[in-house]
Amino acid sequence: MRQLSDEEEPAVAVRGLTARYGRRTVLSELTARFPRRRVTALVGPNGSGKSTLLGVLAGVLPPASGSVERASARRPGFVPQRGAVPDSLPITVRETVAMGRWAHCGPWRRLSKRDREVVDGCMARLGVLDLAARRLDALSGGQRQRVLVARGLAQEPDLLLLDEPATGLDLDARRRIAAALEEAVAAGVTVVQATHDLDAAARADHCLLLDEGRLVAEGPPAVVLASVAPGS
Repeated sequence: MRQLSDEEEPAVAVRGLTARYGRRTVLSELTARFPRRRVTALVGPNGSGKSTLLGVLAGVLPPASGSVERASARRPGFVPQRGAVPDSLPITVRETVAMGRWAHCGPWRRLSKRDREVVDGCMARLGVLDLAARRLDALSGGQRQRVLVARGLAQEPDLLLLDEPATGLDLDARRRIAAALEEAVAAGVTVVQATHDLDAAARADHCLLLDEGRLVAEGPPAVVLASVAPGS
């Protein structure tokens, strides 16, 4: 675990960030830094703005004011909560993970040999290669979430954003996802994940605590999490 120095260029910096859904302000004047090639945990109670912050970082929600400064122009990878992906999608596991290659080859072009190798490799890392031909709607919750993480990794992003990637999953699924993220960071990927799992947050390199759309604390997890009540 390493603390971000003031001189080090972060992967992402947000300054004075405000975000709204309609007239409702969800994030207010948030300024924070996300260290490059490290894991940042976003913690806080439900409704604190964690998912909204991920949406802004992913570029799917425009900020109402403030700025988002990325060190790279590459598109971030984004793994939403399981409930954000319809259960009834009539596609296979392989087709789902292959969607992660669309940023490289386009949605209507055939996958290249390398694309197929990346897809197979990501499925293998998450332990779902043997499920490649099964439909997404036939999987258990843990299997399905591992497929979504594999799809995010298949984008080969340098910034990977995850919204509660292990919530409600069994121990095996949590371990596989954690191992895949550790491998990604070792390969140079910056990971930002929203989580209610304080043990997972404690293993991160950097931590942001949000409450009611505002940044309450930022820094080493041991320091930030000391002020978090169990169940937050």
